[in-house]
Amino acid sequence: MGLTPNDSRALFTLDKDAGKPIGALAAQWHCDPSTATWLVDRLEQAGLAERVPSPSDRRVKRVKLTAKGVATIEELTREYHKPPAEMLALTRADLDQLIGLVRKLQAGKSVG
Repeated sequence: MGLTPNDSRALFTLDKDAGKPIGALAAQWHCDPSTATWLVDRLEQAGLAERVPSPSDRRVKRVKLTAKGVATIEELTREYHKPPAEMLALTRADLDQLIGLVRKLQAGKSVG
């Protein structure tokens, strides 16, 4: 997808409806406003976010997700929850052994 970890984290804090001003995003992201602006610029150039005028103050721009941004979040979420190929390749016996080992670890027992 070409997103950095910071791009992804930022993307997940945006919404598709009201949007948030840069200052609020900077506070939420624990960075200065110039860094937030740079990050929003990256998301906007990728077509994932857009700046829209605030309905209450035309001087303020709010940042919200585009349809592509929403679709990207959905795809990232699906990929995050997809089991690794290596796990899917395990046999039933391997899975049973793995489950047994994890249960021992959860119970605080020695695995070896």
